[in-house]
Parts: sequence; C-alpha cells; structure tokens
Amino acid sequence: MRGGLRPPGIARGVPRWLWAGWCGGLLLAPAAALSNGRGRTVCLTAAGAVVLTAAFFRDPERSRAGRDLLAPADGRVTAVDCRADGRWRIATYMSLRDVHVNRAPVSGVVRSIEHHPGGHVPAFDKDSERNERMRWTLDTPLGELEIVQIAGALARRIVPYRSPGDRLDRGERIGLIRFGSRVDVILPPGVTPAVARGERLRAGESRLAS
Repeated sequence: MRGGLRPPGIARGVPRWLWAGWCGGLLLAPAAALSNGRGRTVCLTAAGAVVLTAAFFRDPERSRAGRDLLAPADGRVTAVDCRADGRWRIATYMSLRDVHVNRAPVSGVVRSIEHHPGGHVPAFDKDSERNERMRWTLDTPLGELEIVQIAGALARRIVPYRSPGDRLDRGERIGLIRFGSRVDVILPPGVTPAVARGERLRAGESRLAS
C-alpha cells in the first residue's frame, strides 16, 4: 500500500509482507469468536500480532513548536559527546515501543545521503558503529548537520523518504528504520546540546540543541 492507500497514522515504508499479514490477522479475528480451544488461541495470537506491529509502525503528528533544533527520533539519549573536531554528537536509542519515523532537526537542504551496508548487532552495543546505516548531510542556516540512522539487531532496512537536493522543513519526516535502532546527530559547529544522557525525547517536539 502506498500514498493514499495507506491508513492514517501508519508510517510510509511498511513492507508488503506485513500488509498481507495484517489483512490475514484481521480476517482471523472474527474466526476467533467462532472457534474454541487451539483454534481460538491461534486466531487470537495472529490478531494480537497485527495490533503489535501496527503500533510499531504508527506515525503520529507532532507539533514542531518553538525555534530550537528538534530531536530526530523518539527514544532515550545514550551518548552526548564532543568529537575531535569540536562538534557535538547526540545518540538516541529507539526501543521497540518507540515511534521509528525520524525527522529533520532543523530546516535545510539535503546535500547527500550515503548508505553503508553492515551488521545488525543491538543498536545500544558499542559495535553498532559497524551496523548498516544511512548518513544524511544537511546544509542548514547554522552550518553542516549530519544525521546517521543506524539499524539494530532486528532492523533489516532503513527507508529514506527524501533525496539529495530536497529542501526539508524543521520537524519534517525524513525516513523510517524498521524494528529497533539508533539515530545519531552531529550538530553544526558552535551549536551545543540541550539534552543529557538518559533523557527521553520525542521526535519533532523535544528540544535537542540551542
């Protein structure tokens, strides 16, 4: 399902096999009421899987209020560190219960999008730097900003919504990481973080930097 066929509140980039599974699960739900014993258990399990996966791929609207740089991802901040070049990096880990649609922290133009194949160790692991990832470089009024979408242990694909040369609005959706992952932001020179390790963020709403 694409474009206008997509149910409201569901993210773009949902794999086709999931659409088929959802439809099958919805058909099995009424059957559960007519079944008993093992048949009912199977039907209820399938219907429950439909609900859980639909919740994972939810895509709620966000306010984008204020003027500061916004968080690119829902989740918990796992690292705030200053790199050798003086630019700050903020890493946000997304658990399975978080929304996995990512957003632009600030308005700008997409200079490049680079896909790097790699492994799929847990996104909170130190070796996740070698995971499959998508690196975005944005030209913004504040300077160069980078976003790195990193696949996790269950994530098998990163789905970009935009292309090089596109102009992004602050808080606009830029892509989806399927099933558990991490997003790093490398701030422009001179821009400092407004978050600390352990804080929880909401993409497109929480203040990330001044």
